[in-house]
Amino acid sequence: MKLTLAKTAGFCFGVDRAVSLVEEAAAAGKEVATLGPIIHNRHVMDYFASKGVLELSAPEEARPGSTVVIRSHGVSRDVYERLQAQGVEIVDATCPFVKRIHKLVIRAEEQGRTPVIIGTPTHPEVQAIAGWCSRPQVFETPEELEAWLMSDPKWASAPITMVAQTTSTQKLWESCRKIIKKECTNGEIFDTICEATENRQKEANELSQSCDAMVVIGDSMSSNTKRLAMICRQHCKDVVLVEDARELDVSHFSYADSVGITAGASTPAWIIKEVNNIMSEEIKVETAQEEDFAELLEQSIKTLNNGDKVTGIVTAIGATEIQVDLGTKHAGYIPVDDFSSDPSVKPEDVLKVGDEIEVLVVHVNDSEGTARLSKKRLEAGKAWEEIEAAAESKAVVEGLITEENKGGIVANVKGVRVFIPASQTGVPKGGDLSALVKTTVQMKITEVNRARRRVVGSIRAVTNELRKAAQEKIWAEIEVGKKYTGVVKSLTSYGAFVDIGGVDGMVHVSELSWNRIKNPAEVVKVGDEIEVFVISYDPEKKKISLGYKTPETNPWTIFMNQFKIGDVAKVKIVKLMTFGAFAEIIPGVDGLIHISQIADRRIGKPEDVLSEGQEVDAKIIDIDAENKRISLSIRALLTAAEDDAASDDAE
Repeated sequence: MKLTLAKTAGFCFGVDRAVSLVEEAAAAGKEVATLGPIIHNRHVMDYFASKGVLELSAPEEARPGSTVVIRSHGVSRDVYERLQAQGVEIVDATCPFVKRIHKLVIRAEEQGRTPVIIGTPTHPEVQAIAGWCSRPQVFETPEELEAWLMSDPKWASAPITMVAQTTSTQKLWESCRKIIKKECTNGEIFDTICEATENRQKEANELSQSCDAMVVIGDSMSSNTKRLAMICRQHCKDVVLVEDARELDVSHFSYADSVGITAGASTPAWIIKEVNNIMSEEIKVETAQEEDFAELLEQSIKTLNNGDKVTGIVTAIGATEIQVDLGTKHAGYIPVDDFSSDPSVKPEDVLKVGDEIEVLVVHVNDSEGTARLSKKRLEAGKAWEEIEAAAESKAVVEGLITEENKGGIVANVKGVRVFIPASQTGVPKGGDLSALVKTTVQMKITEVNRARRRVVGSIRAVTNELRKAAQEKIWAEIEVGKKYTGVVKSLTSYGAFVDIGGVDGMVHVSELSWNRIKNPAEVVKVGDEIEVFVISYDPEKKKISLGYKTPETNPWTIFMNQFKIGDVAKVKIVKLMTFGAFAEIIPGVDGLIHISQIADRRIGKPEDVLSEGQEVDAKIIDIDAENKRISLSIRALLTAAEDDAASDDAE
């Protein structure tokens, strides 16, 4: 016979949280009571009763000064306020998913919408949800919902907000959703069925289709347990509902080749394991892995303690928790919030069922056979050890800048918060620190106080080291004429300072341009990346003179390569003198048009014909290369034009 235990059977996150809160309150030594049964399971309630935990039926029964735990189903606004009036310490163990529904219906009424709740009207969770509204409408079936909508035409266009009991079936919810979408033009729909419940129901549905018989474990008062049984009966003829192993008649299943086991969200792990073990022992189920008695005995007595590092196997990945088999009597689980320090990491993206995982034990509940685990805290512990080691060895670590803080910035290094003072960021005083946010940087850890959870880092320490290494490399390899790509760091009246990779050199104003300039800013600006070369250097004084202008960029060289005597150039008049006009041939090279060469007639002064800024054609009539002087003529072009015209007339 094949025996299959559903992976999602047993406590969900909300139930386990509620049970843990009661246990923690009881351990504090105060008088503790629960308002109603903390969960629908008499075994759990009997256990807490043995611990002295009282069960109240009304807020008025609470004694001032005592601790009262609100159960996972939640309570109405009226009950909560009555409880506050009793002068007690309230521990709210309402399931977070139920709490969300409370907020949804409160907001709906604030917006003038009518809350519609799909669920069992007598169920404590539904009564609590309805208790946070003034005019809720509760429906148990799609037929009831449709009849209500048809009872008055106003509902077709009225603003309606629909939510569901967390343990409702997906089939029921889908039917109601279709009705709202069809009949309402202003319907707002929130799928509030707990995913853990949905997964449990889905697995029970699939398991019941492949088994000859099903065993559903849970309290007869538990709504989600009864729904599991109902789902199983849709596909399997033989479904047995039991509260614990004592109600189980193993001989009943002697005919079956396969039996499936599932359990409601209020069923403790130890009861599930007890049922599974009894069926396994009685029916002699063949297992895929053979284990001898000694090994089983060792597993059964193996204990877990808070703070233990353990390794387990992932058995299920849900929306709220990851279930882990630790090989002990404890059912291990990791709340999704405790999986990774990186909120962008999704368990289903990095894990799969069957993976081995190392975790930290956060809380052991021996009475219920559960262990709350954390991968995030284990990683954080390892991260602290690595950060302490990095601080001691002065090693470089990498971190993501997450925020700008008062006096500096904050980085995430392996999940640990590291503060970097503004003076250690490398950003100039008064600079924009926010520009570093969301960037990955390298730093050194300068201070660690694990007890106070304080870590201080320095980006500057790393950049200083890198700069020092770069400086040593430059001074070891520098030579006259060597070229570098540098960044302009600052400007003065006499030149520009350029960082050539850890060392600053100066480009004198005379070396910035072949043209005469008054200020370096006419050629470069701070932040520019430019090509420079070494003119001279002094290792002792740590001074480097750099050049920016090169022979290739010499305007005279460019002119000589492009023009010769007799060429005609388009020139711009830049200055008028009594003896003629200076004209720019190319940037940095001017030629003189003597007054006698301006026109084909005698003129009194150059401005009679020319003006500054005017562009004209001129002929190059002489080049004095030694003295870098050029003579130009406009008249030569005019005379040539007249000669051409006369020649045409003669023809």
